Amino acid sequence: MKQVAGRIKLELAQYREMAAFAQFASDLDASTQQLLARGSRLTELLKQPQYKPLPIEEMVVAIFAGVRGYLDKFDLGRIGPFEAQLISDIKSREPAILDAIRTDLEIKPATEKSLIAFLDSFAKSFK
Repeated sequence: MKQVAGRIKLELAQYREMAAFAQFASDLDASTQQLLARGSRLTELLKQPQYKPLPIEEMVVAIFAGVRGYLDKFDLGRIGPFEAQLISDIKSREPAILDAIRTDLEIKPATEKSLIAFLDSFAKSFK
């Protein structure tokens, strides 16, 4: 979790700072707009139903997808369904990735490579 959480903490801190600034600005450059869009998607990604927390390996996969930009092309309303389908698909098609994260307590290079390959194919097929 620390591997992926460090990056999300930084991105969310930048998002909150820019969101406060953007309230008063009328036109924003492309990089600021991209930072605000990613921050809002990451915030949406972190929402969980009350009393139903995700297992740590599933949270790691979802956050990994968010910080690596796989959510950037989807509308905010599609983030929840994306996450649910992602977790469902990885459980059924690539359970070894979740097992590796759970047992190793980190994302090793081989696991990262498998996870990136899975996310690439999943993001293309998600509609």
